[in-house]
Amino acid sequence: MSDPVIEFRQVRMTFNHIPVLTGIDLAIRPAETVTIIGGSGSGKSVMLKLIVGLFKPEAGQVLIEGEDITPLTEDQLLRVRKKIGMVFQNSALFDSLSVAENIAYPLREHTVMSEQEIRERVRETLSLVGLEGVEEKDPAELSGGMRKRVALARAIALAPRIILYDEPTTGLDPTNTEKINELIVDMDEKLGVTSVVVTHDMRSAFKISDRIALLHKGRIAAAGTPREIESSDLPLFREFIAGSTA
Repeated sequence: MSDPVIEFRQVRMTFNHIPVLTGIDLAIRPAETVTIIGGSGSGKSVMLKLIVGLFKPEAGQVLIEGEDITPLTEDQLLRVRKKIGMVFQNSALFDSLSVAENIAYPLREHTVMSEQEIRERVRETLSLVGLEGVEEKDPAELSGGMRKRVALARAIALAPRIILYDEPTTGLDPTNTEKINELIVDMDEKLGVTSVVVTHDMRSAFKISDRIALLHKGRIAAAGTPREIESSDLPLFREFIAGSTA
């Protein structure tokens, strides 16, 4: 079996003296999509921030491609972050920049690509997410689903090996939710990336995931394939599934 791309080893975090993560162990394999579910405030988004080094654990290790990133400085973390693309819950697009300029931003910041190469990469990423011809539009002109797709185009602009999704379908209607789910699956197949998704939407989790991990009381209470989760008699899973699909 391949070595994990992302690994949490006994990771602990507290905020304002309140334990949030109390000993997380989770290994995510190459090209695997793992969805983390759990109640509000359970620490799901904290795990994403640990992966990109925005938070440092108080104990334990976070490994990216076998490297413990917890002792790295901000300058050293830049090298790791170039491997990671992130799609934020609210898309986090720059309202003052066009779609093309939003996607070009990380390319200008982190590469020496020419303007022609940047334009070609912008067109390529927009084509991958099914949004040809919107380069000159402003984010305010786009629907919520389109903004999510632009955010994904920006996330893949640097050809990351890991993509993180924070509540990718929040605020979307069922049609756009389905489009985003299909896009996540499509990106995994076309790009071969390793993906970590945080969501409360179990319908999405069942559609996009290779494995689903339940975060409860600061630990991974259980993890399994969608089929294993659906057939699980673990009360925590049954309660979460019932609550999120009601």
